[in-house]
Amino acid sequence: MRLLILLCVALFLPGPRAFAAPPSAVHELSWASDGEANVPYVFHDPADTTRLEGFEFDLVQEIARRLGREARFVQNDWDGLIPGLQRGMYDMVVDGIEMTPDHLQAALFSRPYYVTGDRIVVRRDRQELNSFSALRGHVVGTIKETLAERLLQREPSISVRSYEEETYAFSDLRNGRLDALLLDGPIALYYAGVTDDLVIVGDPIGQTRYGIAFRQGNLALHDAVDRTLGEMMQDGTLQDILGRWNLWTPEMAQMTGDHTQRHVAPTQWLRYRDAMRSQTGWMGQMRRYVGFLPIIAEAAGLTLVVSALAMVLAVSLGLLLALGRHYGPGLVRGACGLYIEIVRGTPLLIQVLFIFYGLPGLGIKLSPFFAGVLALGLNYAAYEAENYRAGLSSVPRGQMEAAIALNMTHGQAVRLVIIPQAFRTVLPVMTNDFIALLKDSSLVSVITLTELTKTYIRLSSTYYDYIGTGLLIGAAYLLLGLPFVRFARHVERKLGQSVRRSGHH
Repeated sequence: MRLLILLCVALFLPGPRAFAAPPSAVHELSWASDGEANVPYVFHDPADTTRLEGFEFDLVQEIARRLGREARFVQNDWDGLIPGLQRGMYDMVVDGIEMTPDHLQAALFSRPYYVTGDRIVVRRDRQELNSFSALRGHVVGTIKETLAERLLQREPSISVRSYEEETYAFSDLRNGRLDALLLDGPIALYYAGVTDDLVIVGDPIGQTRYGIAFRQGNLALHDAVDRTLGEMMQDGTLQDILGRWNLWTPEMAQMTGDHTQRHVAPTQWLRYRDAMRSQTGWMGQMRRYVGFLPIIAEAAGLTLVVSALAMVLAVSLGLLLALGRHYGPGLVRGACGLYIEIVRGTPLLIQVLFIFYGLPGLGIKLSPFFAGVLALGLNYAAYEAENYRAGLSSVPRGQMEAAIALNMTHGQAVRLVIIPQAFRTVLPVMTNDFIALLKDSSLVSVITLTELTKTYIRLSSTYYDYIGTGLLIGAAYLLLGLPFVRFARHVERKLGQSVRRSGHH
């Protein structure tokens, strides 16, 4: 009980951002992006996956330098970027966010820092699909919530498939599930430009503008960043950054008014292309997998810690719920039953999102780590409660009567006689639940925790390798679960021996 109280106190303590910021935080510029599969915006360097890079990454570093601040990157899924901004998790979002009417209502935007058009990507044997009209009657993929998606949806004859991750779209194109892709120019260049089987065809379609998003009302930071962007456009710094990534275009020259020919070498583009091509072949793959091991080990450690703490909470709260529902008065039994039915009747993912994004509306702000532990623990407590209730019901009534006959109080009989016997009955089920919780911990990746599943998405999308990376991540989950299976069997044997020595049958 003492451990449960301490854990709950820790979980409900406000996160660091709920308190007044220390003096050093004033000089920090926190920004968010989805760096898991986001080439060439913000992504993990294929040559060193612990290092972030991308043209937006370089852009933010330069903005922070000119503002005299230190940039701090915050990873978040695409769907959670604007909610996280509104929640106060970071100061701004830089992730190729299009300045659409919907986005302009949800956040405050800077002036555009990049303008591009959509490009058609096809397999080399389908180069006749080189215009928007040629796409009619075909299956075309794109990224959800983009200008390309809206353009395609306006044409009834085109079968549109929208994706959250670029890598999934390109994988389906290669496998023949799609006839073509319509994507932002930078994405098309960096995904199709490093392989021989895909090609970009036709002229740019439409025009998309990217802006930096801020919380509504954060005018001071918005104005400062806006001025800095203007200065970078005027002095050629923006052209230098984009030139290194092979992304400076005539459209950018027209938008910024920078028509100087600086002849910037596309060093970052060439480095990325060479790094991707060096990963081919057996030796390249083996070197890559060896390099994955420290990253997977770190993610496995986080997965284990989150799961273990959540299971402690689930076991402790589940036991209280089971005792309350089995032995408590009517009101307590009803409250415990209502909690169990509500939790078991709603998806765990919804509960995770509610605790992380919903509770701040009630003044309760939890860090991603504690929110993940709390969500998993509260969810599994409902299932553990039913397991324990079944275990309590399986203990013969004569055990209670015998304990009372030995002058034990009702509470002592439950604690010293009933619960130990019920625990032995439900131990195998508890082990299975913990293994299931290990796997369900993957859902906390939606609130920015980089556990095993999130690591799999990052590594597989960086190298377009889903088979080898998936086997490594699967092996990590297996190695995490096996020791607990063996431990449960050991404890079960010990309990069985103890029961036999005590003379119980």
